[in-house]
Amino acid sequence: MIGIFDSGVGGLTVVKEIFKYLPKYQVVYFGDTARLPYGTKGADFVKKYSAKITEWLLAKNAKVIVIACHTSSAWAANFLKSKYKNAPIFDMISCASGEVLRSTKNKKIGIIGTPGTIKSAAWEKNLKKLDPSLKIYVQACPLFVPMVEMGFTKGQVAEEVAKEYLKKIKAQNIDVLILACTHYPLLENVIKKVMGPKVKIVNPAKSATIEIKNFLIKSPNIEKNIKKGKTHQFFFSDEPYNLEKISQICFGRKIKAKINDPF
Repeated sequence: MIGIFDSGVGGLTVVKEIFKYLPKYQVVYFGDTARLPYGTKGADFVKKYSAKITEWLLAKNAKVIVIACHTSSAWAANFLKSKYKNAPIFDMISCASGEVLRSTKNKKIGIIGTPGTIKSAAWEKNLKKLDPSLKIYVQACPLFVPMVEMGFTKGQVAEEVAKEYLKKIKAQNIDVLILACTHYPLLENVIKKVMGPKVKIVNPAKSATIEIKNFLIKSPNIEKNIKKGKTHQFFFSDEPYNLEKISQICFGRKIKAKINDPF
């Protein structure tokens, strides 16, 4: 199986890309809804529960781990890769950085995410290592997550909030905007409308999925051990809010969820 975890339902946007680009593999998903949001938690907390979830997914026979949560990608990715050296682990930040660099023409990059992701500066650090000449502008958008989970993914309310959050970044004449939160792709059409056609929107979930696909092509010994088929499993540590609406948006159908808090 491909194991995917997030702090809540937002990681389903990553599952959506997995289903699109890697449709033959089984997925086991864990959303830590009992402890969300991770975006306002400290680094130690995020590392602790990211490790617990990773161990749980490995025990569920996951052969590849995907850190869908951007806050976990920021605070815990290096920690997890060091702790679980025998497990291929993919995070949103390292997987998408290459696409960002290939996409920018003027080297002005915008990043929007949760307060935790923005505070970590993990995206900026990673991008600056690859190209120190980049100019990077960031904006925390904490209302985007509850908006998505309440179903406000389009319309006047979504547009007005997006305009307020994005106005400073838009004024910097960026040509690439990174959606540094799993919920944000569900607002992509609104964000595109606000930013205009000249700004490339990067969805790291897509970048990560393509990198996983390439990895599996080059790693047949791992690939052959991943279960195939459509029997996917979705676990949440507490009753997920508005799951039916989010799953309909992502997959066009309701998913069967199991409530299980093993921690």
